[in-house]
Amino acid sequence: MNKYLSISPEVQQALQSGRPVVALESTIISHGMPYPQNVETAMRVEQTIRDYGAVPATIAVIGGQLTAGCTPDQIEHLGRKGTEVTKASRRDLPVLVARREDGATTVTTTMIIAAMAGIRVFATGGIGGVHRGAENTMDISADLEELAQTPVMVICAGPKAILDLGLTLEYLETKGVPVIGYGTDELPAFYTRHSGFMVDYRIDTPQELAQAFQAKMEMGLRGGMLVTNPIPEEYSMPADIINRAIDDALAEANRLGIRGKEITPYLLDKIQQLTGGDSLAANIQLVLNNARLAARTARELCR
Repeated sequence: MNKYLSISPEVQQALQSGRPVVALESTIISHGMPYPQNVETAMRVEQTIRDYGAVPATIAVIGGQLTAGCTPDQIEHLGRKGTEVTKASRRDLPVLVARREDGATTVTTTMIIAAMAGIRVFATGGIGGVHRGAENTMDISADLEELAQTPVMVICAGPKAILDLGLTLEYLETKGVPVIGYGTDELPAFYTRHSGFMVDYRIDTPQELAQAFQAKMEMGLRGGMLVTNPIPEEYSMPADIINRAIDDALAEANRLGIRGKEITPYLLDKIQQLTGGDSLAANIQLVLNNARLAARTARELCR
């Protein structure tokens, strides 16, 4: 057992008995939503995974421990502290652990800790990717590199809509990461079901998702698998409204000189303001939708 890794008794028991477990990130708690909606949503997502027959494992760095399976009190702690908690990517883990500090895990670090614990399925909202203007800024999320090397299936609603989706797909292709559309041939764009870009493969059942991932693991191929699951139709936002809000938020971020790890939480918060809260409601629904699919897929993977 890795001395820096702490697995909750419930998650440990589930893994040892071959029961399905679904990893969840914690950046969405500390940096993705305001309090108390962040804590309420986190607990609702965990309950959804239980309702669909799997065990949730919210992942974070708590007091320097890589934690797979946060308690309700730990989730409350992360939600109340909010952006005071370090947004922890791969580069941050050594210092946070050495200093025994807290960290909210991104897609990258959730994948790392999930793989350490033996968890193979991870549900999130959207992944990071190649930012708009990256040809000048070189702002490319570490999520893409992690998908290329860490054996975890990531189920999301597509790359975040604030990104350059075309370049993000090109990057994933170069790294050999399969991009699957669940029930769709077209890449979903987080808040909306359509982006105009095609996925590598369409898969229509959790059983086939599990079979494809199992085959990948048995062949010894490096890296994970990205499953893009469109937001439910009734919660999908009009493309013109969300794109206008994204453009306005990006212009404001550029004017203020916001860069690096601060850019994504700033943009998501600004878009929420510009859409009158509609984007936050959509965000919550797409995470719940991904949790349902992740639980069903994890159950198939355990068969």
